[in-house]
Amino acid sequence: MIKIKRKLIETIAEASRNVYPEEFIGLLRKNKKGEVAELLLIPLSTFGEDFSEIRSDMLPIGLGHCGSVHSHPDPDARPSDEDLVFFQKGEVNLIIGYPYNAKTVRAYGNDGKRMGIELVD
Repeated sequence: MIKIKRKLIETIAEASRNVYPEEFIGLLRKNKKGEVAELLLIPLSTFGEDFSEIRSDMLPIGLGHCGSVHSHPDPDARPSDEDLVFFQKGEVNLIIGYPYNAKTVRAYGNDGKRMGIELVD
């Protein structure tokens, strides 16, 4: 079970709606309580129609992220084969499906297994 700040999910949902029908992507960071609490936007990330990409050369040194988030422009929030490869770089990875709200978010570990989500204020 992973704890995620409710406000973060609202921010991710809004960002996903803003780039729809393209996929949104960002990185995640935990707070001192171990809750996923911050969205990190990486310069020159690509938001595409059926993919999204973060340029690793644009990551700041010592970023300290715990995983990733990206959107799917349909209700299916299951990871693709490409997602599973990308997930290996993070502890927790979120996919938010259309119509982008707390009910359409799924969390996955770096092994691709689904994790439970607890929203916290």
